[in-house]
Amino acid sequence: MSLFTQHEHALVEMCPQCDSELTIKHSKSGPFLGCVSFPVCDFTRALHQNDGHIVKELGLPCPECSNELVLRQGRFGMFIGCASFPKCHHIEPLNPKKAESSESLIECPECNKGYLTERKSRFGKTFYACDSYPKCRFSVNYLPVSGECSECHFSLLLERNMASGTCYQCADKKCNNFQK
Repeated sequence: MSLFTQHEHALVEMCPQCDSELTIKHSKSGPFLGCVSFPVCDFTRALHQNDGHIVKELGLPCPECSNELVLRQGRFGMFIGCASFPKCHHIEPLNPKKAESSESLIECPECNKGYLTERKSRFGKTFYACDSYPKCRFSVNYLPVSGECSECHFSLLLERNMASGTCYQCADKKCNNFQK
């Protein structure tokens, strides 16, 4: 008795180099198709097509070469790029960052020269750091708010969402005073 029917055997893909069967193999980069006669034949092919393929044509001109801009799917997600990719390398993010107004900029309390800007860690967590890095290494993990601590008079407060509601904490690590 056979576990597979003739139809399921027809779905087996053959290696273009040696005509052996291709099978799904796994590596630290994820699954891929590889030849079963591996030491002799080294053919592999990725299962996921994250090569920047076109998802949608946008109908807007490219600012560099005037060709059409398209929506592409890449290995890091969606992005907007030029349709004539190998010739023109223009890309833009899908959601461009909003320009910060001068009122929303908070001056760095450590160097008093730079401003605190929102950044992302390599793990995707949001933090706020001085934009004159590496001269100034001031950073905080919570949303900075203009204000002054009632105890130590430090010039920056952090907005914290607690179970009891929103409160403000002194940004000075020595103080840690909480205010409502």
